[in-house]
Amino acid sequence: MEINFKDWQNLDLRVAEVLEAEDHPNADKLYVLKIKLGEEEKTIVAGIKNHYGKEELVGKKIVVLANLEPAVLRGVKSEGMLLAASGEDKENVVLLTVDKDIESGSTIG
Repeated sequence: MEINFKDWQNLDLRVAEVLEAEDHPNADKLYVLKIKLGEEEKTIVAGIKNHYGKEELVGKKIVVLANLEPAVLRGVKSEGMLLAASGEDKENVVLLTVDKDIESGSTIG
């Protein structure tokens, strides 16, 4: 499915810093991440537990969709979505990151 340029402009892609990573209380494959987007902090739920340890995530700069409508995932409110790449088999999942240090909250586009 193709989207037009106006739809693309509605996506708020940003650099976020992972401040905390905790196990989801109601799901074996999910983490609850606290992220920093500039001066704002948000919580996101991410299905990356089989691919990253909590200690690998804290301090990492990742790419997130910041204006995704919040959703409750297994009892925890998620206020965005991190972006990751994977092969068709979903065995190798890697987070999208930035190649140089930049402040959290920086826009992507």
